[in-house]
Amino acid sequence: MAGTPTGDVKTVDVEAIVATLDRAWEERHTVRPLSETTGLDSPAVAYHIQTRWSELRAGRGERVLGHKIGLTSQAMRDQIGVNEPDYGRLWESRFFAAREGRSSVPAEVFLQPRVEGELAFLIGKPLDRDDCTAEEVLAATDAVAAAVEVIDSRITDWRIKLVDTIADNASYGAFTLGPWSPALRDADLRTIGMLVQQNGRTEVEALGSAVLGHPAESVAWLARTLNRLGTSLLPGDVVLSGALGRSLPATRGDEFVIETHGLPSLTVVFE
Repeated sequence: MAGTPTGDVKTVDVEAIVATLDRAWEERHTVRPLSETTGLDSPAVAYHIQTRWSELRAGRGERVLGHKIGLTSQAMRDQIGVNEPDYGRLWESRFFAAREGRSSVPAEVFLQPRVEGELAFLIGKPLDRDDCTAEEVLAATDAVAAAVEVIDSRITDWRIKLVDTIADNASYGAFTLGPWSPALRDADLRTIGMLVQQNGRTEVEALGSAVLGHPAESVAWLARTLNRLGTSLLPGDVVLSGALGRSLPATRGDEFVIETHGLPSLTVVFE
């Protein structure tokens, strides 16, 4: 389990917020913004809540497969008013494996889902340096894959501030992966192109440089952040490095096709 920033957790009822988020997840309903109703205003405390929620789920058998990184685009950071990304955990119960390039996800488990096309990194060596660089990330990466992340929010109408999304496991919904490609780690991921089609229409055209200038730089940010908290990215961890383009709202019956240069297409259907 990843560490969490320290902070004054006495200002809010952490366990009550964890219970609220967990009920919202299990019972599939939204809640008013935590930043408005609980006094939550500290990112450090929000990460503590995220960790406690993940620990609660682990006690029921949940497994963490790695991490997701959010707020990697400047536009999203400007919208929320922050100057760096955030992160959450990838819970195995919402990993929907693709078979022959196609993954079906049950639409009913989501509240207000949006789909993002991303690049995933499969970590092969520990990244345990406080000053980890993008070059070190690439050297420690076994393979890269196209990924679809479904972001979702337990916060009504996506009325989120930074602390809301952090506490809510960085608005995690689900994810799926295309086949891993060892060769792609040696490509220039800044210039790799990605198209996202929704129901046969191209809605997103993006380059890897949209993710903090280079997707590996996003992973390096996560490695540095976790190391400062006393933990590391380890072999076998999956890291979703952040959306290459805008997110797309999804409903039952929608089909998304991700085309990434040098990789097979990845199709996700909401059923």
